[in-house]
Amino acid sequence: MRGVFSSVARNYDLMNDLMSGGVHRLWKDAMVDWLNPQPSFKCLDVAGGTGDIAFRIAKSTKRKGRAADITVCDINPDMLAEGVKRAEVLGEKSIGWVAGDAQALPLPDNSFDTYTIAFGIRNVTRIDKALEEARRVLKPGGRFLCLEFSQVVVPGLDVLYDKFSFHILPKLGEVVAGDREAYQYLIESIRRFPPQAKFGRMIEEAGLSHVTIRNLSGGIAAMHSAWKI
Repeated sequence: MRGVFSSVARNYDLMNDLMSGGVHRLWKDAMVDWLNPQPSFKCLDVAGGTGDIAFRIAKSTKRKGRAADITVCDINPDMLAEGVKRAEVLGEKSIGWVAGDAQALPLPDNSFDTYTIAFGIRNVTRIDKALEEARRVLKPGGRFLCLEFSQVVVPGLDVLYDKFSFHILPKLGEVVAGDREAYQYLIESIRRFPPQAKFGRMIEEAGLSHVTIRNLSGGIAAMHSAWKI
């Protein structure tokens, strides 16, 4: 499986483009807009090694005066290396990079104002442990926000997207990226992930409150927001 994830790291943008039709960039913009981070915040982005969310948070807070204090934590060294490389190119120095598992974060209790995770939580072995860790590291009053591929809720679109996912996307992955296995695994991981309402209940069971769900593109992706009260 390590080879699968290394392949995905090398082809991260291409993978998301194929899975979302390129719309994942708009979804990530929407995520940070909803987060509304402030320059005074300490922000944690988990499983975000390439920096897609962290760079957006930095840009958003700089428009309000200065960049927030941002930490990216990712278990995959290839992803982290890509993020560090991008930060060097952009001259972005407000982001710290930490290697760690979402299920056992190497970070102190009650230390972050926001916890974000985009397209990463479905790949952890124990989603419940990752959610408990999110609650642990958040300050009281801190916010959890997750963006993930989800269950299509528009009749007709669900059938079309399933056909595209299972029959077309792996072939595209083989032709374009030379790696059918990685794309097949990603599709299967999406289908195993809990639908919106069930995932919302899991967030509540982990001790987070006021769960709100926003579907994107008919439920192809969804955002789940919650708070540590």
